[in-house]
Amino acid sequence: MHLTFIGTGSTSAAPLYGCHCDVCTAARKNPTLKRNPASALIEAGDTRLLLDAGLHNLGERFPAGSFNAFLITHFHADHVQGLFPIRWGVGEKIAVYGPPDIEGCADLYKNPGLLDFITIHKFEPFNIGEITITPVPLIHSKPTLGYCLEWRDTRIAYLTDTVGFPPATAEFLRLWQPTQLILDCSYPPRLNMPKGHNDVTRALESIAQVQPQQAFLTHIGHELDTWLNQHPDTLAANIFVASDNLVLGA
Repeated sequence: MHLTFIGTGSTSAAPLYGCHCDVCTAARKNPTLKRNPASALIEAGDTRLLLDAGLHNLGERFPAGSFNAFLITHFHADHVQGLFPIRWGVGEKIAVYGPPDIEGCADLYKNPGLLDFITIHKFEPFNIGEITITPVPLIHSKPTLGYCLEWRDTRIAYLTDTVGFPPATAEFLRLWQPTQLILDCSYPPRLNMPKGHNDVTRALESIAQVQPQQAFLTHIGHELDTWLNQHPDTLAANIFVASDNLVLGA
């Protein structure tokens, strides 16, 4: 099973509009330093899944028929905005799996077009193609699910957006033992508990709870990129900062 980070940025990712910090300036000069909205592509055998749909040009990057379904963590705009133009296309329905959220985002439910919204529930595993998927609840301002994806000997946990883990999720992950844990980390260390997203302190605490073989930080803001540049030796040897287009399992 391969995972490709399509995007690794938060809503304050580099280059942030109007910001002239070193990180944002560098990202404008060098497109490889830019962070697109946090999302990923999962590939296993003949199965291809898109985790979240925040890319503005999603339909151009992934033409019709090039993937099986979407897995949506939650219905904030930066995770579903790529669905808005796709829904008005033509062709077969596209399955969009997501948490039980009666509001969704804007009028996606009212005018779904090609999109077939399927509600899934915490700790109730299901299969898409060759991949077994177990949704786990996260702590965010909207109903949010992380996804534990299993194929043969590979177990990848994709967990954004969140501040820490609910106790039941932490216990499930400890027992499930992911080979790779991909975790929200939007901010540098903060004295007070952040809202909606991990800072470095809370992310490292969550990783320590689970003890995965490897961990990758995603949903990164420009302030965190700046802090990481200033503190290059902060992370343990098995914890990495993800970047756009990074491939795991290649």
